[in-house]
Amino acid sequence: MRLLFAVPMLLLVLVSAGHAEDPVTRTHALAEFSTPRYGAGFAHFDYVDPAAPKGGAVVTAEPGSFDSLNPIILRGRVPRSLDIVSETLFAGSGDELDVVYGLLAETAEYPEDKSWVVFTLRPQARFHDGHPVTAADFVFGWKAIEQHGRPFLKSFLEDIGTVEALDEHRLKVSFKTRGEMKPLIRAAGILTPVPEHWWTAENRDISKTTLEPPLTSGPYRVTAVDPGRSITYERVADYWGRDLPVNVGQNNFDTVRTDFYRDDDVMFEAFKGGAYDFRQENRAQRWTSGYDIPQVKDGRVEKRALANERPFGAQGIRFNMRRPQFADPKVRLALSYLYDFEWLQKNILYGQYRRVKSNFPNSDFGASGPPTPAELAILEKYRGRVPDEVFTTAYEPPSTDGSGNNRDNVRKALALFREAGFQTRENKLVDAKTGRQLRIEFLDGNQSMVRVMQPYVTALQRVGIDATIRIVDSAQYQARTDDFDFDAVMVFFNFFPPPGTEQRSYFGSAAADVKGSANYAGIKDPVVDALIEEVIAAKDLETLQATSRALDRVLLWRHAMIPQWYNDQTWIAYWTKFGWPERKPRYEVGFPSTWWAKEAAR
Repeated sequence: MRLLFAVPMLLLVLVSAGHAEDPVTRTHALAEFSTPRYGAGFAHFDYVDPAAPKGGAVVTAEPGSFDSLNPIILRGRVPRSLDIVSETLFAGSGDELDVVYGLLAETAEYPEDKSWVVFTLRPQARFHDGHPVTAADFVFGWKAIEQHGRPFLKSFLEDIGTVEALDEHRLKVSFKTRGEMKPLIRAAGILTPVPEHWWTAENRDISKTTLEPPLTSGPYRVTAVDPGRSITYERVADYWGRDLPVNVGQNNFDTVRTDFYRDDDVMFEAFKGGAYDFRQENRAQRWTSGYDIPQVKDGRVEKRALANERPFGAQGIRFNMRRPQFADPKVRLALSYLYDFEWLQKNILYGQYRRVKSNFPNSDFGASGPPTPAELAILEKYRGRVPDEVFTTAYEPPSTDGSGNNRDNVRKALALFREAGFQTRENKLVDAKTGRQLRIEFLDGNQSMVRVMQPYVTALQRVGIDATIRIVDSAQYQARTDDFDFDAVMVFFNFFPPPGTEQRSYFGSAAADVKGSANYAGIKDPVVDALIEEVIAAKDLETLQATSRALDRVLLWRHAMIPQWYNDQTWIAYWTKFGWPERKPRYEVGFPSTWWAKEAAR
C-alpha cells in the first residue's frame, strides 16, 4: 500500500455543492504550500519518455524474506515491491515533495473549512477481474484499516472521521479537523480500493496473512509467488489507467521479478553474477572498493553517485526506555559518550557519510544551530519542563578526534553512570543497589550491521557493560520489535515530508505501548505530545518548520537516540543494457518504477 504524502496548495475552481452559499474548491491537484508544477490537462510528467517502448523484463532484489501479501495488517512481512500492484486516489510526482495529482480519482472538491473532501472516481477504473472500482471499495478498505490496520498505517489517517460512498463514483471523507489540508492529502495518497466482492466471495479473511495474490487495480498483477524467495509481477496489457497523465511513459516492463536474499554479501555476489539488474548500495566499504570488478571495467555494469535532495528520517540507536536501566537520561547520554562516530567514519565508513544531528536530516524541518526567535517563542511555554540547553545551545552529539583514544569521553561517561547509580565492581558496571551488571543486547535482523556495531559493543565491554549483538531472522526481528522485546535496536525512520500525524507513532506517548507502533524508544513525554499536536495544527510553512524544529530540539536533548549517519548521495549500480534516462525526477533516485529504462527489452 503506497504512502504517497503530499502537502497541498491549490488550483482553485469555485463551484457550488451542498448549499449555494458554501464555496467549494474543485481541483485536479492537491498541494498545501506550493503551486502544482503541472496544470489541469497536462500530458505527462516532464521526466518520462511518453514514447518509451513496452516489453522485456527486469529483476530487482530485496533483503530478508516475506510471508504475507496482506499489506493492511500488522502480522506478516510484506514485499516492499507489492506497491506496484495497487493504486491510490491521487499519485505523487517525482519532481515535487508536496503535490499529488489525480489517479483513481479525477478530481477532489472540498469546502473552505476543509472539513471534508469528495473524490470523484474515474468511471473507467477497473480491477483486474473487470469489476469496476467503486466508492464502496474504498469504504470497505477503510473499515479494514480501522479494525485491523497496522498502527503505523493508522497514524497517517488519524484525522479521518468517516468514509462514505455518496454514490458509485463519489467518495466522501470527513475529518475531525478543520482548516487543515494535510488530512485531505494523506487520505488522497493512502486510501486504496479493496475489492469487497473478492474478499467476501470465498469468505477470505482480511484480518489474516495470506499468500494468495490479491485482486487489485494497478498497472501490474502478481503472477507467481515463491514464499520467502521471489515474487513475480506482470504488466496488465489492458490496464485501465495506462494513458492517464500520471502513468504515461511509466510501467514499461512486461515482467518485474523481485528476489529475496537473507545474506547481504550473497545478495551482492548475485548482482555481480547478473542474477538481478539494479542495486542500491548502502555500504561505504563496498561502494569504495567492492565494485572494482570486470563487469564495471568493461562497461556491462555502471555505478553512479546521485545527489539526494529528498529529506531523510533519522538513523540511530534507540534504547528501550520501557526497561528501567535506560529510563535515566544520564545513562543514555553516558552511552552516547562511548559511541565513537569519528573513528567509525574514518576506519569503517570511508569518510562517506554525514553525522545525523536531527530527527529530520537533509530537510528544512530539522533543528540546526541555536534556536531562532520563532522556535523560542514556541518553546517558552515549556520552560522548566525540558532541559535548559533546549533554549540556549545547538545540539551536538558527543564527538572525538577519530584517533581511537576516547579517554575523555569515557571519563565523562563513567561520571554520568555514577550519578545514575552505577558503580564499577570487579571490572563490571553494576547497579549500586542491586549489584546487577548493566546489560545491553543489540537486536538486528541483518548480519551486515555487525561490522559497524561491533566497535561500539567492544567499547561498552571495556567499561564493564555486558554488551552483545543478537542477529535473528527477519520474521523474528519484526515480531520482537513489534512487541518491544529488545534492549536496543538500530533503526532508520522514514520521513514523509512535511511532518504530520505519523509523529504520534514515532514519538507520542499513546503509541509507546501500542504493539507495532514506531515508538521504539518508548518515549512518554507530555511536552513532546504537545509539540506534536502543534506540528499537526500548523497552518503555514514557516510555523510548521519552526514547530518541527522545536520538537526536534526537545527530542534531541532528551537523548532518546544515539545519532548515527546518513548519506546525502544515493549510490546505485545497474546493468547497462537498460541505458540511462536523459532526465530523472528530482526527488526519486532509487528504482521506484520503470522510468529508469530507456529500452524495455533485455
